[in-house]
Amino acid sequence: MKRLTTWIAVGFAVAIVAIVAAVSIVNWGSVQNTGISLNGWIALILGALATLAVGIGLMTLAFISSRRGYDDQPGKDR
Repeated sequence: MKRLTTWIAVGFAVAIVAIVAAVSIVNWGSVQNTGISLNGWIALILGALATLAVGIGLMTLAFISSRRGYDDQPGKDR
């Protein structure tokens, strides 16, 4: 039974992704020739860099926490 529910969940996720992709394609096609200003490019680059910095920082903290044993159960010996 667990295998059936897994396939149902995968099918549902694929259907949602397909619907979102279809809506995105339709919306992308409806937008005419639009440009992005210099301020827009600066904001885009700064936003991407900030997102990368936060992601890398959080992954680093998770790695350090795991290596130093902060995630272990209290009272358990290694």
